Amino acid sequence: MAFGNFWVGCVQLQLFFILFYFTRDIRGHIRYSIPEEMKKGSPIGNIGQDLGLDLKRLRSGRARIVTGESIQYAELRTDKGTLVVNERIDREQLCGDVTPCSFSFEMILENPMELHQITVEVTDINDHSPTFKRNSIEFEISESANVGSRFSVAAAEDPDVGVNGLRDYFLTENDNFILKQISNADGKKYAEMVLQKPLDRETRPLLSLKLIAVDGGTPQRSGSVNIEVSVLDVNDNAPVFNQPVYKASVIENSPKGKYVTAVNASDADSGTNGVVTYYFSDVNSGLSDLFEIDKKTGVISIKSLIDYEKDRKFELRIDAKDQGGLTDTSKVIIDISDVNDNTPTISVMSFSNTVSEDSPPGTTVGIINVKDADTGENGLVTCKIEQKAPFKIISNVRNYYAIITDSVLDREQVSEYNITIEATDAGVPPLSSKRSFSLKLSDVNDNAPVFLQTLFSAFIPENNSPGVSVLRLVAKDPDENQNAKISYILEDIEIGASLVSHYVSVNAESGVVHAVRSFDYEQIKEVVFAVKAQDGGSPPLSSNVTVKILIQDQNDNPPQVLYPVQTGGSVVGEMVPRSADVGYLVSKVVAVDVDSGQNAWLSYKLQKVPDRALFEVGLQNGEIRTIRQVTDKDPVNQKLTVIVEDNGQPSRSATVIVNVAVADSFSEVLSEFTDFKHDKEYNDNLTFYLVLALAVVSFLFITCLVVIISVKIYRWRQSRILYHSGLPVIPYYPPRYSDTLGTATLPHVYNYEVCRTTDSRKNDYKFGTASRQNVMMVDPTATGTLQRLQTEKCILDEPDSPLEVRSNSTLQPSHHQQHIHSVQFYS
Repeated sequence: MAFGNFWVGCVQLQLFFILFYFTRDIRGHIRYSIPEEMKKGSPIGNIGQDLGLDLKRLRSGRARIVTGESIQYAELRTDKGTLVVNERIDREQLCGDVTPCSFSFEMILENPMELHQITVEVTDINDHSPTFKRNSIEFEISESANVGSRFSVAAAEDPDVGVNGLRDYFLTENDNFILKQISNADGKKYAEMVLQKPLDRETRPLLSLKLIAVDGGTPQRSGSVNIEVSVLDVNDNAPVFNQPVYKASVIENSPKGKYVTAVNASDADSGTNGVVTYYFSDVNSGLSDLFEIDKKTGVISIKSLIDYEKDRKFELRIDAKDQGGLTDTSKVIIDISDVNDNTPTISVMSFSNTVSEDSPPGTTVGIINVKDADTGENGLVTCKIEQKAPFKIISNVRNYYAIITDSVLDREQVSEYNITIEATDAGVPPLSSKRSFSLKLSDVNDNAPVFLQTLFSAFIPENNSPGVSVLRLVAKDPDENQNAKISYILEDIEIGASLVSHYVSVNAESGVVHAVRSFDYEQIKEVVFAVKAQDGGSPPLSSNVTVKILIQDQNDNPPQVLYPVQTGGSVVGEMVPRSADVGYLVSKVVAVDVDSGQNAWLSYKLQKVPDRALFEVGLQNGEIRTIRQVTDKDPVNQKLTVIVEDNGQPSRSATVIVNVAVADSFSEVLSEFTDFKHDKEYNDNLTFYLVLALAVVSFLFITCLVVIISVKIYRWRQSRILYHSGLPVIPYYPPRYSDTLGTATLPHVYNYEVCRTTDSRKNDYKFGTASRQNVMMVDPTATGTLQRLQTEKCILDEPDSPLEVRSNSTLQPSHHQQHIHSVQFYS
């Protein structure tokens, strides 16, 4: 025992690195050797040093042992990088009589994934003694047995192997038998007793012997069995098998009673001495439960189900015995054929329940291990993902598969995947198994808020109350949680000279736009600004939208009369000759409304007039015209009151008074006004102003006359030079100035026509009447005083000179090759 303990200690110290190689799918292969029956926690080896891995790598890679077996004999201690015994290891229980005995497992590392295969060889120690299955062996041997006859004895079994296994058999000393040891092809030994001296039943009918089996271990162990030999009467022929070895094959999982093979032995004796029976001479543990033999026929059949994955070959020894006790032995070798009766097994090594949607293609989601206990094609497994999903499964390591992303993920399209892995072997028919996993995508802020409209517009009436809600902006963000929390921000721009925040505000949470102030359509007609929708992600994403608020006009402004102008104490007066025809344009009321739309549509009506049968006003254009012929009975002074109304609801209006003088000359009007009675001081002042005005008008008239004569002389000289040069005379036509003031809303113009022919050097002047009525200014406070402006003559004739008047004139050629010049004088 002391030597055995020394041997165990030596083996524990002789841990060595056996083999390290690289293949396509395994990073390293380490082989250790340890004796069986080591205590739990005994060291096997320093795997960190042997693989060149430091302790940091073992911890960061989550190093762990994967065996796939129910019993884990080894344990990895990542804090020290050592491999220790985790469970009691019984070599005989682990491997039986298979040598060498070892068990393998893998050590897996992550980030990046590495796989190292480790094989631990378990060496045998002499912890079992040889044993016999029977407590005693009985032989019935005829006394006529020939010298040299052989009698098989039950073989001893020793679970130990190698030098610790069965070595020798010893038979107690006797006169009749010697022991002969025989080794099988597989190295197993069994013994036979050989008769060296004939038996004499009469002398010794019963022999008691002892068979001793010893092993080669240190210390040596032994076992024994008693042999009882009964001497029978004459039977001089032993059974003989027709072949020494029988071979058969059977498919695993064959039903009970299925025929395997049949053995046959013949005996030359006759009668009862020639009747042969068959027995299993040496049945290993468990074989008697799998096979049975018919004693009479020698047919071997299946007794229970056979599993190829447990035993792939069986060897049976068959004894044929006659009635005289003579025997012969033969061997039966049974090969087991594999069938595809095991489905692949899927084991999850690691799997992430969530993955970020911005994970790049090729990101590892999980690692699985797939094994099939069958062999050959039946154990060849392929894996696939059952449904269509942006994932794929790859295998870079034997029996290990990585589930990785195959394309870009988008949580907004699919937020969760149910992944089903199907593993199928190549057997016929193929067997498969499935494993399902649930994978959720975590959100990242990859979507900016999007407004439901590209342009938001709203209407608000002017004169609104400050703080009124105008419209609500709506933006959507397909992200979730904080990444989808939207804030609305008003872009700070200037509208005119003020910031947009002085006009509107935006609620950051609801997106409701409020008016900060009361709007005036006449000052601002629309407010255009931008609003930004920003999410709560990091970094935040945003988008802008244009918002247009249109101000609706309200009828808050009355019409404004531009003409006739009524300021101070004087009003504009219009003169209508008594010869005026029906429809004669007396004047035109010009008014505007700063409102818009129908609020600015104006209509004109006569509100108060001395004679409604004499004047009318255009409803739309405000023109005051006569509706009948003026008679001598009509009073000179006509005071018309015109009301101007807009089309708003309610409508607003303005009133203007137009003074009209019905007379053929200013003297008639003057005489009408001289009857007025005013005090003396006022008349003196008015006379002074009239004289002063007359002096100014006379000065302006004389100045214009001098300028016109000077221009005429200059043009006459130029034309004379052109005439004597012999070149054709091209008359000059000044641009026409159209009288746009015929509506009497602008300064008054007096038009005179000047006529001449183009083919004569003479010029004829035609002084016509004014193209429109004269205008007078009437001061109601004056007594008998009237300012009158009348032009008697504006152009002097000079013979033999072309006439061209350019200052404020209009030249219009007539159909008779005449040119009519309209000379306009502004007052």
